[in-house]
Amino acid sequence: MSYAIVRNEKLTRAEINGKCTHNDRKSKNHSNKDIDPTKTHLNYYIKKNELTYTKELDKYLKENNLQCHLRSNSIIMCQMVFTSDQAFFDKIGEKETKRYFDECYKFICNYKNLGEKNIISAVVHLDERAPHMHLMFVPVVHTKDKEGNDIDKICARDFWKGRDSYRKLQDAYFNHVKLKGFDLERGMFVEDTDRKHYTVEEYKKITNYENTKKILSKMKLELPDTPNINDIKVNRLSKKRDEKILEEIIRPKDYLIKELYKDNLSLHKELSKQSKVIDEAEKYQKERDKILADNEELHNTVKHLEHEYKLKNNNLDFDFRNRKRELEEEFEERTFNLEYEYKGKYHKLEKENNHLHKIIDKFYFAIDKFIEWICQKFSLGDSKELVNNFEKDTNISLDPELQIKKEEIEKEWDLEL
Repeated sequence: MSYAIVRNEKLTRAEINGKCTHNDRKSKNHSNKDIDPTKTHLNYYIKKNELTYTKELDKYLKENNLQCHLRSNSIIMCQMVFTSDQAFFDKIGEKETKRYFDECYKFICNYKNLGEKNIISAVVHLDERAPHMHLMFVPVVHTKDKEGNDIDKICARDFWKGRDSYRKLQDAYFNHVKLKGFDLERGMFVEDTDRKHYTVEEYKKITNYENTKKILSKMKLELPDTPNINDIKVNRLSKKRDEKILEEIIRPKDYLIKELYKDNLSLHKELSKQSKVIDEAEKYQKERDKILADNEELHNTVKHLEHEYKLKNNNLDFDFRNRKRELEEEFEERTFNLEYEYKGKYHKLEKENNHLHKIIDKFYFAIDKFIEWICQKFSLGDSKELVNNFEKDTNISLDPELQIKKEEIEKEWDLEL
């Protein structure tokens, strides 16, 4: 008979990345020898996480308004594993196997009004001994604050409130899959057995031990045949009978018991060594998974920083080029304006200068005509002689340029004196 199996494991923030490495098959070197890499491509997601569990959690906390006071050892996430034995899945076939895990996913979405948004990831593994689904979710409870307002908060203690919380989970899960038409039995209550609730790793370790027990139980011990007492001659019964029984029955059995005892001790020692080796291997695997997860996170952080650096560098380069272009355009515009302004002033001054030259030329012409007119009017003789006499008597030249040069020479003489 096949059983409806669901197990839950509470996880802190430090533990979830190791689960992510296993569930997403991020490592090629698997410590779990049940994994068949040739079948890993058959695994599929019902709800896929795009990032590592830690980053998905940070994104989830940022997007949702949740009441929580989280410490380093706080239970921040839970992992549920849904499965049954291989015989059950072989019996129902591939299509019904997919429906089975779809129903498991729907069940947990509705369990305690958890809601799909609080599920981080759900992946079905078909590359191990029996198909199973790993479902990661944040234990959110819907409650009220001190003022009576409806709030959502992360609290694994309240989500799994009560000593019978797992029993209620098992009952609800069994009833759900039974209602959906799957021929499964509910397992025995933990209270009715001496069993404890195991994690996935502990369960696999116990499974290996159970296999060892099965192998040992199949071993046949060859015991010597017990001699028929009736075959012992009557005349030897008195004394030799006891010696015969001691020699042929008791001593061989004692020897066999001693040998079995030695073998049993040897087997116990070997099992103890194997258990220690398994514990050490699991310990190192967890450390390795954590190191790989941290390494991947650091690698992603470096990539992110490199991307930010390139982006900022590109932005600075873009700003520099834009500023340079703006300054060049401003310089060209101001240069153009100044050239235009100075050209205007130059043309204006050139025009004024030409006009003054014309006035001076006209003035010279008018003076010459005026002197000639005076000489003719008053019969003063030659105009040139009159001009020479005027310049001689007044020490003033009618030619402005000559007069200016003359005054400059006189100033230089005065300075020398």
